[in-house]
Amino acid sequence: MTSLSKPAAIASAGIFFFALVASRTSRTHAADERGVTFNRDLAPIVFRTCAPCHHPGEAGPFSLLTYGDVKSHARQIADVTQKRIMPPWLPEPGEWKFNDDLHLTPDEIALFAKWVDAGMPEGAPSDLPPAPRFNSGWHLGEPDLILHAESFFEVPASGSDVYWNFIFHPPLEKTRWVRAIEIRPGERRLVHHANLIVDRTQSARRQEKFPGSGFPGMELQIESETFDPDGHFLFWKPGTIPEPEPHDMALRLDPGNDLVLNTHLQPSGKAEKIQPAIGIYFTGEPATKFPLLLQLENDRKLDIPAGEKHFVVTDEFEFPEPVSLLAIYPHAHYLCRDMLAQAKFPSGETKTLLHISRWDLNWQAVFTYTTPIDLPAGTRVSMRYSYDNSADNPANPNSPPQRVLAGNRASDEMAHLWLQVLPKANTHQDHDPRRVLQEAIAWHHVQNNPGDFEAHYNLAAMLQARGESLQSIEHFRLALAIKPGDATVENALGGAYFAAGNLPQAIAHLSVAVRARPDYFDSQYNLGLALANSGQFPQAIEHLRVAANLHPQDADAEANLGGALAANGETKEAIAHLRRAIELNPQHALARENLAAITNPQ
Repeated sequence: MTSLSKPAAIASAGIFFFALVASRTSRTHAADERGVTFNRDLAPIVFRTCAPCHHPGEAGPFSLLTYGDVKSHARQIADVTQKRIMPPWLPEPGEWKFNDDLHLTPDEIALFAKWVDAGMPEGAPSDLPPAPRFNSGWHLGEPDLILHAESFFEVPASGSDVYWNFIFHPPLEKTRWVRAIEIRPGERRLVHHANLIVDRTQSARRQEKFPGSGFPGMELQIESETFDPDGHFLFWKPGTIPEPEPHDMALRLDPGNDLVLNTHLQPSGKAEKIQPAIGIYFTGEPATKFPLLLQLENDRKLDIPAGEKHFVVTDEFEFPEPVSLLAIYPHAHYLCRDMLAQAKFPSGETKTLLHISRWDLNWQAVFTYTTPIDLPAGTRVSMRYSYDNSADNPANPNSPPQRVLAGNRASDEMAHLWLQVLPKANTHQDHDPRRVLQEAIAWHHVQNNPGDFEAHYNLAAMLQARGESLQSIEHFRLALAIKPGDATVENALGGAYFAAGNLPQAIAHLSVAVRARPDYFDSQYNLGLALANSGQFPQAIEHLRVAANLHPQDADAEANLGGALAANGETKEAIAHLRRAIELNPQHALARENLAAITNPQ
């Protein structure tokens, strides 16, 4: 059985939110009749929408926890709320509510101006609600495991924003289930936002100049050896308060998994060092529900002429299975101004899932629905993004405006919409509903963009997983044409040829993968198997031995090495490796069968 690697699509964003609720309407009417006071009318709004960032130790430049704090900045607050600069909340009000909604109603905005005009009265002490309490340490208490970045990164004093990745290595001896992760990015003034990504194959390590150094990059691509799609948003921005995952949707961490923290850093005027930490909270309850992240995108259409004020990009995807929509994460860069995500239901009714009329990259976030949205099979979800590449766009990074294409630099553009969905109960016991969704989105991306490497690769891997070897070969070859010589693709294509019974082609492509990456376990293992199946046992032993050394705990590598040694007449060493395989996995059928054949010949 071959082991194939699959590059996983990455997204950036956050699983942890804390819902705060406050009554709005009665306060406004009372203020009209009795005059506006801080204690009765403004404190509930400030505590709900301002204090999470504006308290000691957080990113806000000043605290807003007391009457004196707010009075000192009253005119500034009235101005930035009137202009809707603060609080930083992007979605327009709609049918479905989001957790941590910071949106201010027109009446609430008007209260700040009325209060300033009235002389900023404090009001009766009995009207003042309790100020929010913020834990200066870990929000959920002491974590079960605390990990620190191995090296610090020095943010330069000036220049453009920096994207830096830190790799953490959880020291796990067995699979653990995670109920929450808290990200502590370090000096919060320097960190705009951060995403945490699970790397199950340690593939990000290859991008470091030396172990523990970290590496630059805005967007990441992580490889995965099996069908194990991303399902959780792991996101931090100023004011984020971690909240545990639902008890039946814990995140799995296996021994050898890495966690990669992708940080967006902002120079402060002086060179400063940052060294993040993360806290992990375990649970004894394994997940029984498995969400999935799906991405709509149309970067191929991003070719925005200088001066163009209304450049529109769209994409649309039809769900083949019923799902619950849990959260939504839009992403673009500085030229995007308007974002619209809608669902057209099988009934013909269209509803808005998200509308952002004033996109601001600086305040991007994951938006989690207070109540999940049911999307029946056949629902079409669409995105429509509008970009302004004129001099009238104050966020335009180019002056004068220049032609802008898709890319990973902040000065490039993107058109992405991530959806966190939970497939409904599986009515077809012969398939994983996540696999159906993943294959459907891969077909969608291939049809939209024939030059999409990741789409071809993921589609080929899923076709191969369900035994469609010839069709998978077609898409692996298309992926290889986009990235010639890529070791991951060469290994996967070789594995597909192996499964199709074409050993010469399998050996040819697997040999290229091994030459490109000698430390690549999958390619060494697969090449060893292909050579053994073609009767080239000495060469097979060479590669299986390398594979066993790369992964000393892999029972399959030990068993197949033992089998190749036995076939080559090296009985004594064969027995040792077969016994090692059984030690690692006492139920390993191949190892037990081969060992019995050697020690008890008929």
